Amino acid sequence: MTTAATETKDAVHEDGPGPVLEVSGLDVHYGRGRKRRRALHGVTLDIAPGEAVGVIGETGSGKSTLARTVLGLVPTSAGSIRIAGEDVSGYGPRQWRDLRRRGVIQYVFQDPLRSLDPDLTIEDSLVEPLLIQGVRREEAALRARSFLDRVHLTTDLLARLPGELSGGQRQRVSVARALVTGARLVILDEPVSALDSANRVQVLEILKELRASGVALVFISHDLGSVAGTADRIAVLHQGELVETGTAHEVVNQPQHPYTRLLLGSAPTLRGKPADRAEREALRALLSA
Repeated sequence: MTTAATETKDAVHEDGPGPVLEVSGLDVHYGRGRKRRRALHGVTLDIAPGEAVGVIGETGSGKSTLARTVLGLVPTSAGSIRIAGEDVSGYGPRQWRDLRRRGVIQYVFQDPLRSLDPDLTIEDSLVEPLLIQGVRREEAALRARSFLDRVHLTTDLLARLPGELSGGQRQRVSVARALVTGARLVILDEPVSALDSANRVQVLEILKELRASGVALVFISHDLGSVAGTADRIAVLHQGELVETGTAHEVVNQPQHPYTRLLLGSAPTLRGKPADRAEREALRALLSA
C-alpha cells in the first residue's frame, strides 16, 4: 500500500531530476579509542541541479570535513551519501577513483596553486582530466578552449604556466578545469577569500552564470558575506551539527540560531555595522549554555 508521502516523492522524481547531492544523517569521527572525537553529527542536506548552497561556519565547525567526506577522502561513521543518484556510502578506494575519473564531482581549492601543476601549461592542465577519461587529444584541446571562454579568459593564456597568471586568473582556470569534464557537482573551498575585491566579484559572477547549465555548486566558507549574494540557500554548521538552513534571504534577514546571528554580527557588509562586544558575548553565552 502506497502512502501519500511516497506518492509525492515519486511524483517529484517523475517530474524532474532528483538532487545531485543527498546527504542523510551523516556522522564522521576522527581517531580511535579515547582519542576518538566527533567531527560531524546527523548532517542532512540535499542540493538540486543548478542550485548553489553555501556551507558556512568558523574554523573547526566541520565544513571542510563535510566536503572531504562527500569527496570520499574521509570515511563515514553513519549515514548515507548519494551523488547524482548513486549511493557512494560504502565505496572503496577503487570505486571512488572511478567516480572521480568520470568527472561527476569536482573540487576547487582555496589556493589554485595547490591544484594546478606549476610545471604544466594552462592548456595541459585543462586537457589532463579529459585525457584520463579517454578523450582524444584534439577533442580535449577544443573543449579546453571552450571552457576557458566560459570563465572569461582568452586563449592566449593556454601556453602560459600558472605562475605567470594573476590570482584571479588562476582561480578561473581552476573553475574551468573542474567543469571541463561535465561535472554535476562542484565543491569550492573558500573560492574568493584569497582574491582582491575586483577579482572576487568577477569570480562570483562567473559562478552565478555557470549554474544555468545545471551544475550544482557548494561554497565552503567561513565568511557569510562572501556567499550570501551568490548562494540560493545557506547551511550553517556549528561544532559538527547543521544548526540552520534556509534561503540566503531568510538566513541573512531572519536568522534563527544564536550561532548564525553571531556570524552575521561579524559580517558588517550584511548588517550595515558589526555587532558590538556585548551582543557578541551574549550570543556566545547562549551557545555555551
